[in-house]
Amino acid sequence: MDWVYRQRYGPEWGSGGVFGLTYHKGVLYYTLSMEAEAHFTRDDGYERVYRFELVGPGPASGGDTYNAVETVDEYIYFGGWVHAPAVFKGKRGFIGEIDFRNKYSHLHEYSVYEDRVRLLWSDSIHHEYEWAGEVSSIIYDRVNDELLLARADGTRNLGVYRVSRSSGRAEQVSSTPSLKGALFQEYPCFDIQPNWQRGVDGVQCIDPYSRRVLEYRVDNWASISVDGYGVEMRTSGYALSAYTRYWHFFRGGLIVGNPIEPDIHSPVFVRLLDFGKTPYGPLRTNPMELAGGLLVVFNSYTHGYLHPPFKTPEELEKVSISNWVSGPTVLLYITPPTARIVMALGARVTSMIKKKNGIVLGTNTEPNLGGLDASPIDTGTRMLVEIPEHVLLTAQSPPIVFKVHGSAIGDNAFGGVPLTGYRDPELRIKASLGNKLEIVEYDIGLPPSRLSEVVYEVKPGVNKIPLRDFKNIVSFRLEKQDPSALIHIVLE
Repeated sequence: MDWVYRQRYGPEWGSGGVFGLTYHKGVLYYTLSMEAEAHFTRDDGYERVYRFELVGPGPASGGDTYNAVETVDEYIYFGGWVHAPAVFKGKRGFIGEIDFRNKYSHLHEYSVYEDRVRLLWSDSIHHEYEWAGEVSSIIYDRVNDELLLARADGTRNLGVYRVSRSSGRAEQVSSTPSLKGALFQEYPCFDIQPNWQRGVDGVQCIDPYSRRVLEYRVDNWASISVDGYGVEMRTSGYALSAYTRYWHFFRGGLIVGNPIEPDIHSPVFVRLLDFGKTPYGPLRTNPMELAGGLLVVFNSYTHGYLHPPFKTPEELEKVSISNWVSGPTVLLYITPPTARIVMALGARVTSMIKKKNGIVLGTNTEPNLGGLDASPIDTGTRMLVEIPEHVLLTAQSPPIVFKVHGSAIGDNAFGGVPLTGYRDPELRIKASLGNKLEIVEYDIGLPPSRLSEVVYEVKPGVNKIPLRDFKNIVSFRLEKQDPSALIHIVLE
């Protein structure tokens, strides 16, 4: 198997990555996107590469960009989307587009024992500009022996679907679009994301006994927030279950609690590495359990945007902010009540999995881009990196600087920066006006607790505010908007 994949043919929007990393019964699986190659590598070195020829003729592109994968017995189920074949329309100046008529959502089954790939289900609407909802998450319903698929990225056929493992027959369970989910107890749970720009509105769970959809919706995020403030642009990232709670991460932080019986563990919003309108967040990647704790990723640069259709002032501002890089990608290790940064990396980690005594990471140097940013090649350098697990478990928190522009945060709360492991952290604000800065300290205990709050005076010019007295997670809020402000959060 290769450990480095440089720019190759794969027509789409920007770059994909190494997705779906799974190590199951001696086989390491991943899909290389945008080339649409599913790799199955055994411990003895034998490798099978599947190029989605069961969906349609090649050359294909895509594959998976959300880590849609599940294992059941000797089978690896992998899903996503694929152009088969890919149709690149060409360039008009610097603008490039893709024809979507050959785009399929898919679900495949790989038998480890037989080394065989089977196409279980596919769906396409064969439209030039629209597409059927991609498969972005797969959950095995162990009570009913069926697979549940989340579908939110698309224009039609969205929601939660169940698929028979034997026949491949699909049936819609919920019409509410959902991007990611996880099994909570025996209940498959998914986000509620009817509007991708607004993001997560709550959690929907499927009762495996009655087949009813149980919804927990959040109307006021500030009312369940540990720091007392709301959160915007809650693009869904990933979910998992641990400590008898459901954890769902999105841009801006996470919600943790019991969405089925909220009177037992009322869901709480915890702000975590929230840098306003920038693309920083736990997006297009996956979490994993490690030594009883949670290892999670917050990516630096998952989505970019280069060519807006109309070039209005609002669109040009969006282009600018969407390409700001607030800081490095980080790996966080969560063991309530603490969250600790254990590693700093480049643009993004697209997937990770435990393999024996190591953690295999899929990394990428480039983001996924917008609809007019298509090119005939995948623009990123994708790599597989293996790190000994003891390095992560015993790592000292690395020195990091996060950079925040005032125009990206307005007068909203931001931050949610874990300070555990740092001796001399500092906040530096270059302000254009007099202001007040509120700092709220809290933990990620179960339940999360607000610990303290302090207000500092901010003067025009450079202000240095020591953070060494805070030992947990801190968020910040400027009383007045200062679009020209430049803020550095220095961790050392």
